[in-house]
Amino acid sequence: MTQTSQRPLRVLAAMSGGVDSAVAAARAAEAGHDVTGVHLALSANPQSFRTGARGCCTIEDSRDARRAADVIGIPFYVWDLAERFREDVVEDFVAEYEAGRTPNPCLRCNEKIKFAALLDKALALGFDAVCTGHYATVVLGDDGNRELHRASDMAKDQSYVLGVLDERQLAHAMFPLGDTLTTKDEIRAEAERRNLAVAKKPDSHDICFIADGDTQGFLAGRLGGTAEGDILDESGTKLGTHEGAFGFTIGQRKGLRIGHPAADGKPRYVLDISPVNNTVTVGPVEALDVTALTAIRPRWCGTPPAGPGAYTAQLRAHGGETEVTAELLDGTLHVAFAEPVRGVAPGQAVVLYDGTRVVGSATIATTVRSTEAAVS
Repeated sequence: MTQTSQRPLRVLAAMSGGVDSAVAAARAAEAGHDVTGVHLALSANPQSFRTGARGCCTIEDSRDARRAADVIGIPFYVWDLAERFREDVVEDFVAEYEAGRTPNPCLRCNEKIKFAALLDKALALGFDAVCTGHYATVVLGDDGNRELHRASDMAKDQSYVLGVLDERQLAHAMFPLGDTLTTKDEIRAEAERRNLAVAKKPDSHDICFIADGDTQGFLAGRLGGTAEGDILDESGTKLGTHEGAFGFTIGQRKGLRIGHPAADGKPRYVLDISPVNNTVTVGPVEALDVTALTAIRPRWCGTPPAGPGAYTAQLRAHGGETEVTAELLDGTLHVAFAEPVRGVAPGQAVVLYDGTRVVGSATIATTVRSTEAAVS
């Protein structure tokens, strides 16, 4: 297989205001493509978002992106996708937590905004591809179809959050940083050589639409304030109270405020969240071991797999790989782990890999724990 064609293209470079997207746009222009920069305005009131460089939705970020485009020498525009972002990302995020699931808003943004709303608009305007600063690679397979692969540098690989892209979207995706075996410091050094002012700008790690980083406070405001509920152990015994089940995630250890230790003296972790009766169940870390899961809404980076197969799976954006067998049955993906894994929560994405190739992604619906298997 080979890298996708490098013939000159009309490229729309999504510029967040950070160093990665700026260098990606610069590389695309340097490669001879006809590049136009665009910054996505994702908030109807960007002044309410955090200041500084921790997110990607601030007025400062749009100005940083514009300055970078000026230095690169490419046209630049700001496109207002705030309403689409609110509906497809923010409201989805709130609804998932309300249902007791743990969503990944960055993955949803890639699916619904950058490679759906943005790409559709770009194609309608005559552009050939959308360029971003993600660390991943698109290659042309032996069958003529495009494939998504991990970045050359696993330490920076971001293919997990791109696992929702289908073959059509991959045909119009460009990731100039994906095949670069360089450290982030070297990317920053390149930005400095190119006189890009974002060279030393910190990376964003927070959820961009939560102004102060207080996810629980944000959810409380959206879901009608606090609603006291019970914290239970595995037998159903009440251990304490909480101020809203939406404030917890599977595998959480800190902030439980139970008030007294377990009989064995070991810490307890969140095992289950029930939004119906507003309860949170806690237990020992061993009870988090998951041996299998089902996942819904599968999206394939190419042809869907036929029959059961052996793959590796990634369950978190910065998590490692684990060996699995997986099979698609009646639209539901069934995954079994070779060894138990921990911290798997409904709402998260499971991304399947065949070597470095991304096979596809699906949203975790249910899990089977080691303790459940033992009982059955």
